[in-house]
Amino acid sequence: MVGVIVADGCALEILPKIDAKPSESDPDNRGYLRDRLVHMLAVALDLEIDSGTMTSLGSERDTLLEVLIGLFSRKLADALRQGMPRRYMACEDELPALRGRLDVVRQFTRLAASPQRLACRFDELSPDTPLNQIMKAAVSRLLRVSNNADNQRRLAELGFAYADIADVPVSGLRWDDVHLDRTNARWKELITLARLLLGDRFQTSSMGRQDGFSLLFEMNTLFEEYVGRLLKRALSGTGFSVSLQGGRLFCLENETDGRQVFQTRPDILVKRGNEVVQIIDTKWKRISSRIDDPKQGVAQADVYQMMAYGQIYHCNSLSLLYPHHFALADSPGTLASHRIGADQARLHTMSVELGSRQAVIQQLRQLTLELAETEAC
Repeated sequence: MVGVIVADGCALEILPKIDAKPSESDPDNRGYLRDRLVHMLAVALDLEIDSGTMTSLGSERDTLLEVLIGLFSRKLADALRQGMPRRYMACEDELPALRGRLDVVRQFTRLAASPQRLACRFDELSPDTPLNQIMKAAVSRLLRVSNNADNQRRLAELGFAYADIADVPVSGLRWDDVHLDRTNARWKELITLARLLLGDRFQTSSMGRQDGFSLLFEMNTLFEEYVGRLLKRALSGTGFSVSLQGGRLFCLENETDGRQVFQTRPDILVKRGNEVVQIIDTKWKRISSRIDDPKQGVAQADVYQMMAYGQIYHCNSLSLLYPHHFALADSPGTLASHRIGADQARLHTMSVELGSRQAVIQQLRQLTLELAETEAC
């Protein structure tokens, strides 16, 4: 798990273990680690973050939480400069003149004794929409937890912009009523960030006078999503397709009634048409060099799992993919290949170096295509 846990007067930041060379401005590599983590989150959440934005977020001095708050508040301020989104909302009111349609039932029941008032139903263009209510809820919560002066100032300004929007508790926000189209597509990333900062990963707790909160991510799940999404981009236009958590075939079938049990969900399936040509399972752990350990730290259960995948999906190319680190004697790529028994199936252990987005895409493309060509031969 990585992220931030905050209690009264103290904060615990948990950063991923990613190798990097220290620099004079970042001797303990905390800034680099935050940059990599935000980069992985951006890929997993479909966020576009350019290098200029990353530089301005101050990841060398602020915690991951403050970096994400800064990212959200900057994107929200930029979006509001183009205007706050509005939507026609259904309204009911009692007016001296007819507006819209007459509510006949209400007119002749509640207003039967007041014919000078008309029960009207009409649509009104209003900024008080579910989208803006979500943005206001995020701004209000983040303003309470941020300790960065720039973030606090920016959030306070955003709070004034949303002063006329209704206060809705987080549990009452209507996420399903947010409709994104070509007129408000620029809010898609902000909705994703707001869901992240208001959702299940962001937990607040209080006991007595002490308040606390946490924002945590499971690195194994994040690494899997990160690799899977970049692999889709890497293999675009190659004739291969990528399926994440797909397959869903069962291991066993009952001989009596044919009922299937133990469904499988491989992390990544690489397909050519309907044929599964490679199965990749991602593992967020430090693999060993072959000098230190002939098994390279690969868990026996992982090997058994990959053998089962190969049998069920009739696939001969099986890969365990790990993050690369400096202690490995080999460069990133295929570290070892093993034949599975007397079959044609092979299990490969591979590593990928977590650099820029384009660099990772290039590594994944090269790894996958090289293995596809080898297996074809």
